[in-house]
Amino acid sequence: MMLRASSFVVTAALLAGCSPEEVVNPTGARFEGYQQVVPFVAPPAGVETQNANNNLDVVRHEGRVYLAFRTAPSHFASAKTVLYVVSSEDQETWRYETHVAMGTDLREMRLLSLEGKLVLYFAVLGSDPLDFEPQGMMAMTYEGGAWSEPAPLYEPGFIPWRAKVLDGAAYLVGYVGGENIYDFDGEPIRIHLLRTEDGRTFEPLVPGRPVVQEGGGSETDFVFLAQGDLLAVQRNEAGDALGFGSKICRAKAADLGAWTCKPDKKKYDSPLLFRSGDDVWLIGRRNLTETGNFDLDRDDLSLADQAGVYAVEYSFQPKRCALWRVDPESLTVSFELDLPSRGDTCFASIVPAGEGAYDVYNYTSPLDGDAEPRWIEGQGGPTLIYRVRLDVPR
Repeated sequence: MMLRASSFVVTAALLAGCSPEEVVNPTGARFEGYQQVVPFVAPPAGVETQNANNNLDVVRHEGRVYLAFRTAPSHFASAKTVLYVVSSEDQETWRYETHVAMGTDLREMRLLSLEGKLVLYFAVLGSDPLDFEPQGMMAMTYEGGAWSEPAPLYEPGFIPWRAKVLDGAAYLVGYVGGENIYDFDGEPIRIHLLRTEDGRTFEPLVPGRPVVQEGGGSETDFVFLAQGDLLAVQRNEAGDALGFGSKICRAKAADLGAWTCKPDKKKYDSPLLFRSGDDVWLIGRRNLTETGNFDLDRDDLSLADQAGVYAVEYSFQPKRCALWRVDPESLTVSFELDLPSRGDTCFASIVPAGEGAYDVYNYTSPLDGDAEPRWIEGQGGPTLIYRVRLDVPR
């Protein structure tokens, strides 16, 4: 079902000389075919969506596309949260696979297709809408036509962020110490980079060193460059010696545990990093202010006070979900284009769809209406999940 694009998409399309369903960037990156997925036009039996449909992941597994998503009364933590997994052959008609409801908040779902089985990872949190209470990661495995029961995995408090297969090897990156992000107490967050052969047992990518970064960073994604170096983008919301916003990091192939990071005052929430040819692309949240910065240079304040002031200011600004290009040499990020998005938005996942082409799944507040909702307003309202076809130059 093709839905009406928002006014900003229409404007961008007119400037680009194309229809509202196709937006092209001067560098050649473009998206087209906006289509609502959740709430479903024809809901699969066994699926009941709520007001907010947001955190999600998508993967292709044995000829079907699997979508995991969170549904709840709002963006905020809730005991009514339900996690669903659905699948489709054509990304049009969906089939119920499984669901999880535990009387507490669930999010950060990650799907990993590995040697004939599908693993779903997710984070268990608390139910206080004003607090972030990570309890740890759980996992379920789909194999032989059946899903296993959820079971705790890895370390207490661990939050999975990205699960992916690169060059035939499977990886999981996540963090411990997420409760420190909003406590503003300066306690460090630790990034773990892991490998797995079976999806259930893990070993550090760097032998004996599961933690590759420590400080204010949390959500982190990475790719390997052609020569084997690692390139990562990390949200740095809690702040540390490099300031606030994000870190753009690189590690040499010979020592993947030695990360050199450059600060970026923008905060690319929910970073998704992928390579197309030699280009490295990032999908992450964009702050609609004059500079777009999260770090407002209030060095007159303590680190804890800066974190609190920046978080409040950021919450009351409008947002987009955007495509960015990452320069592996300068460790800088440049804006490319906005995806259909406004209000509460940006938790993207992709399925490769051909050379330089990707089906992007993301969530957003409704695109209708003239008023520009601030992020915090969108978080309390309805959100939907959609799909667009993204083409990037190679």
